[in-house]
Amino acid sequence: MRGLATWVLFAASLAALPARAALFDDDEARKRIDATNQRLNQIQRTLEERMTALESQLKSQGLAELLNQLEQIKTEVARLRGQIEVLTYEQEQQQKRQRDLYVDLDSRLRKLESAASPPAAAPGAPSPSGSLPPAVPPVAAASPAAPAVTAEQRDYDAALDQFKAGKYPAAAAGFAAFAKTYPKSPLAASAQNWLGNAQFAQKDYRGAISSQRQLVAAYPDSAKVPDALLTIASSQFELGDSAASRKTLEDLIKKYPQSEAAAKARQRLAIR
Repeated sequence: MRGLATWVLFAASLAALPARAALFDDDEARKRIDATNQRLNQIQRTLEERMTALESQLKSQGLAELLNQLEQIKTEVARLRGQIEVLTYEQEQQQKRQRDLYVDLDSRLRKLESAASPPAAAPGAPSPSGSLPPAVPPVAAASPAAPAVTAEQRDYDAALDQFKAGKYPAAAAGFAAFAKTYPKSPLAASAQNWLGNAQFAQKDYRGAISSQRQLVAAYPDSAKVPDALLTIASSQFELGDSAASRKTLEDLIKKYPQSEAAAKARQRLAIR
């Protein structure tokens, strides 16, 4: 009986071995999973600490603030350039108005001088027969009549008055009509130039470029061509095409180096 009991106990021990082995394997797996989780948590904490340190470093060195300041400076430079362009344009317009008004005044004075009549004979002068003319009451000498202003001049002056009053749409319409009606007029190139300037003043930069290019094509020998090229360059710059604007300024300087427009083009290239 004792031997049988021993064999029963031995068999029970053998049956329990796989369960113990499985239990051991589960414990080992859990230990490895816990170790892996601990390592991941440690890595995460390390990354968080490094990120915090990096952010602190950036803040301490002010790099983020420097980037913001740099963007603000770029914006301010762009704004100042725009103001310079506007001021330059206004100066150009003032000079053009002065030149045009001087030309108009000089032209009218010349017409008045050429229309003046010759002086009349002095009162009491002897007649061809030698006798004195009959006494007549003195009559005041009539002043020479001013020459009539042509419709062409009236149309030009009316459009120019609109521009000087700041009524740019009306001025543009007037100069466009003038250029179409009087293409052979001595004032046609000037009217075309004023048309482009009126469009520029309305921020119609593409229209200004088109009008000034028409001037250059139709009146290549006009003294207004350098001014037209300068307006084209300004319009290209306002449209954000800095490369085209620079090329136009360089072409202006090359073709018309002694013009006032070329001097202004050099100034603009120096600040860009």
